[in-house]
Amino acid sequence: MTPAPVLEVAEDAESLALQVARFVASRISSATDRFSLSLSGGSTPKRVYELLGAGGLGVSPDWRKVHVFWGDERFVPPDHPDSNFKMARDALLDHVAIPPAQVHPILTSAGTPEKAALLYEAVLQSFYKSRTLDPARPLFDVTLLGLGEDGHIASLFPGTNALSERRTWVTSIIGAKPEPRISLTYPALESSSLILFVVSGEKKRDILARVLANDLALPASRLSTNGTIHVFADRAALPE
Repeated sequence: MTPAPVLEVAEDAESLALQVARFVASRISSATDRFSLSLSGGSTPKRVYELLGAGGLGVSPDWRKVHVFWGDERFVPPDHPDSNFKMARDALLDHVAIPPAQVHPILTSAGTPEKAALLYEAVLQSFYKSRTLDPARPLFDVTLLGLGEDGHIASLFPGTNALSERRTWVTSIIGAKPEPRISLTYPALESSSLILFVVSGEKKRDILARVLANDLALPASRLSTNGTIHVFADRAALPE
């Protein structure tokens, strides 16, 4: 993982979610222009979104300047219980004043995962106003990522062809999980001013230890960015 991450430690899962929510809210509040936020799926990020949606974090972010994107999505309808979009909508988006045109879900109604990936790449490039990523001009202000027990990030799983994809910004992943996935690739994920890993629970302890030791066999460790990486972890997830 490049650069070396900043490790932020919380006492427990609830404190962790609160710490991340306050961090994100503060970044939005301090932004002077539009703010691009890439969301993750997962139970720990869900609690972060709930806290952001509830407010009362000590700052009052102006959600009207925020554009929301997703790092990955299951190829399921947007109202499906497994949809990352539905989770974020229920936990956060329905509770804050983000203009609907600034919410950019992955279009799983596109017909095929491959078509959904192509369409989402077009959405990102339209927002960025270029088909080429400039290392000096990040696509996202903040990218939230979970950490899978196998070391995956977004839907970049070990052993998949997506790990070597450097040309496209979005790809489809077929066969790694029961349902197809659409995921941002490394170039898009890495194009972020801040990347926040959110890691909770003792089941993540071993894999977090390997990531912090820069085990390049893991997708998470192969992330390289010109931005800053923060790893937010609760004590249960910390290596002994």
